[in-house]
Amino acid sequence: MAGRVEGKVAFITGAARGQGRAHAVRLAEEGADIIAIDVCEDIPTYIAEPSTEEDLAETVRQVEALDRRIVATKADVRDYDALKKAVDDGVAQLGRLDIVSANAGIYRIGAKSHEITEEDWQAIIDVNLTGVWHTAKAVIPHLIEGGRGGSIILTSSLNGLKGGAGYAHYVSSKHAVVGLMRTLALELGEHSIRVNTVNPGVVHTAMVHNDVVYGAFRPDLENPGREDFEETAAELAVLPTTGSEPRDIANALLFLASDEARYITGVTLPVDAGWLLK
Repeated sequence: MAGRVEGKVAFITGAARGQGRAHAVRLAEEGADIIAIDVCEDIPTYIAEPSTEEDLAETVRQVEALDRRIVATKADVRDYDALKKAVDDGVAQLGRLDIVSANAGIYRIGAKSHEITEEDWQAIIDVNLTGVWHTAKAVIPHLIEGGRGGSIILTSSLNGLKGGAGYAHYVSSKHAVVGLMRTLALELGEHSIRVNTVNPGVVHTAMVHNDVVYGAFRPDLENPGREDFEETAAELAVLPTTGSEPRDIANALLFLASDEARYITGVTLPVDAGWLLK
């Protein structure tokens, strides 16, 4: 039986680990070849440990173990020229482009709006918003030229649909991604290119499992740990869970990428265990 994205090629940003790696592996399981990039170095304002070239190599290993092709490059979504070169080289090697996952993003929490530094504000906007626009700018000509339509999935957040105190830069960037998605959907519909967002809630990755996030979620404790964080996360969810796994988000992305969603464009798809209902 053919996979749900058999014979297609997907470009994924932030693919070294976490949700990006899950997207690469899940799409490969369903027949896609992959073009992958990740910055693989520290971004000072980011609160998680940086991804590494070894992480990206592990994504390559997992995709190749599924007998799919992958072209992986160290590149920063803030650098349009480097990003475009990675896309162009990948398409040249794999022959086409059909699916785009603009997944790369960073997170910071713990400062009220008037306390955020200029450096932190700009870093979040540059990666989470400008990096997504750079991705769209680099891939759209390939999708149009291919003449087969396509699917672009932008990773927003439940905070692209809901405010949150203590991280105005992140919330603003993720709301803006939703606006960009809706505009792209209008602009690209005539080419049968669909554009949607996936809006994760808490996902068990390095982005949330670190001391900064634990402290922000549990300011009542002196040295909160993962169990303390997950206790609060479980209270915020409607479904009985402490959060999603990266594969849960990848399954939603796979659906939006597949022909099963061929008439779905301009929508936000929360994968948040019901957090937005509260």
